[in-house]
Amino acid sequence: MDDGFFLPQAKIAIIGLGLMGGSLALALKGKCAAIYGIDPDSATRELALRQNIVDMADADPAQLLPLADLVILAAPVPAILTLLEALPDFTPNPCIVLDLGSTKRAIVEKMNGLPPRFDPLGGHPICGKEKLSLENAERTLYYAAPFLLTPLPRTTAHARAAVDQIIEAIGARATVLAPAAHDRILASTSHLPFLLSSALVLATPPDVAAFIGPGFRSASRLAGTPSSMMLGVVQSNRENLLPALEALQDELSLLIDALARNDTETLSVTFNAAREKYQELISPR
Repeated sequence: MDDGFFLPQAKIAIIGLGLMGGSLALALKGKCAAIYGIDPDSATRELALRQNIVDMADADPAQLLPLADLVILAAPVPAILTLLEALPDFTPNPCIVLDLGSTKRAIVEKMNGLPPRFDPLGGHPICGKEKLSLENAERTLYYAAPFLLTPLPRTTAHARAAVDQIIEAIGARATVLAPAAHDRILASTSHLPFLLSSALVLATPPDVAAFIGPGFRSASRLAGTPSSMMLGVVQSNRENLLPALEALQDELSLLIDALARNDTETLSVTFNAAREKYQELISPR
């Protein structure tokens, strides 16, 4: 495809060298001409340079973005929205802009206001873990993971081809969604599980800590995610999260009522229905 973008010759700037940005840099290392890392934390920048994760690092986006063909915003949702507002001041040069935010509608709307020299495309890789720092970055984090894309009407074939090359290089799988559909789906599959995990932990008495096993650890794992990452996610997707929470509340109310009445038939039917639906949801598509 003659799209004008050739990954081995590309210079890529990643703003945010946490788990996602750092893992992406590791996965792309040696597959592009240069990787520039931008992060406000000096220890993170030093680690990225010491381990040769990036070729250059700086706290100031204006120092490195003018060198880049493609800019990747790997930060919490509120920070991405702020960066999109400031992006025209950071670089006068045309470039492709990709984000990795966990919600898309607000980000895509902000992307649409960028000057014409920017070629934006929304993105969200469905991978990660609750430990977010560069120390926890993994070169294979993106491998075989869905990489959701939310193109804008103004997104060019050039930008889409560039991002497709990146997704192929890191071993992920591209899927295109409208921003509204993305946020509705992720409310149920990602954001609601975080809230449920948080509520479970808060409802658990501290004196049971010595008896916690793998079931509780699996169900509560997401509660370990820093609030700095999740607060902006739930705020930007509250219109989808509220009905999802209400549906969950209905199911919990049903269980409470059945237990209060010692209604073993309802409990059995509910558990069997949940097991069947679980198997349907996780079966390979």
